[in-house]
Amino acid sequence: MSLLVATNISRSYSRLSLVGSAKPKLALEQVSIAVEAGETLALLGRSGCGKSTLVRLLAGLEKPDSGEVRFEGKPLARLSKPERAVFRRSVQMVFQDSFGAVDPRCTIGEIIAEPLRHLLGLNAKACAARTAELLWKVGLEPGETKKLPQQMSGGQLQRVCIARALAPQPRLVILDEAVSNVDLHQQVQLLDLFDRLARDTHVAWLFVTHDLRLVERFCSRIVVMDAGRICEETVVARPLQLASATGRALQEAILPALPHVLTPKPVPGSGDRL
Repeated sequence: MSLLVATNISRSYSRLSLVGSAKPKLALEQVSIAVEAGETLALLGRSGCGKSTLVRLLAGLEKPDSGEVRFEGKPLARLSKPERAVFRRSVQMVFQDSFGAVDPRCTIGEIIAEPLRHLLGLNAKACAARTAELLWKVGLEPGETKKLPQQMSGGQLQRVCIARALAPQPRLVILDEAVSNVDLHQQVQLLDLFDRLARDTHVAWLFVTHDLRLVERFCSRIVVMDAGRICEETVVARPLQLASATGRALQEAILPALPHVLTPKPVPGSGDRL
């Protein structure tokens, strides 16, 4: 059984114009996709193709106009309260804008501890211990807990958001353009981090992007979207060969080369399962 499955989901958004209501904008049309336990899946497409709408539906942040999303075979719309709590722990997201995804008034420790308190019910002592462990996991020092978000770099704060997503021990982490706002050096560091976390855990990763360099480095399967529909699905081979017009256009885009792979600094406890 697949971990998370969307079947024939569609989603439109109402629009307003100067003369009143306009025709709704169709963001997704009859899309079906499955995420398997433990896999690294890429959702690829140009900006505006519907990727972010799809992942919001998969994460239960929005409801489809038609079709359904199932978690472990159960429709999200019919989950009981305890089942929904399990789903919220199991599916976590890391957004593109790390500064917009956190409360600037909270310390780093409070940001990471939030899901530990609300989703796992840990007390203050257990939260502090788990927060320190998670910071080690993502390559940050436990002493960073006292800092505010504005005292962190973009790459550091994205690591904090990853630590927060991993806090409730999810089964799937959705990375929505999670490395596109940092420079190439930080992109490589974050990809090294994802590689290590994928080896050390059984977490599935859904990597939403338009950048094939990152897909080739990190993912095992790829889904290509265009204009609200899926136009191609294939395994990631080297060299990557895409058959759809959208996939070929993305392959032909001129992007700067990724820097050489860095040798990551050893992280205490990095071999421990989350």
